[in-house]
Amino acid sequence: MTAPRRTPWVGDQVHDTATDRAAIITDVQHGSTYLLRPPHGAGPHWTTTDPTHLTVTIPREQRRAEDRI
Repeated sequence: MTAPRRTPWVGDQVHDTATDRAAIITDVQHGSTYLLRPPHGAGPHWTTTDPTHLTVTIPREQRRAEDRI
């Protein structure tokens, strides 16, 4: 049995399947537009309006506990 899919939110590290890139969610605007940035460095930001393309790889709680935030 697998765990239920977690809804991505600000601070989560995710894999964006639409672009095949890793990202950190930096903001959610109007509850539906996710602002993403690369997990390392200051590369280009991008957005998605479809959270089904985002798979949480490191939850924000774990990133906080590991001092990644």
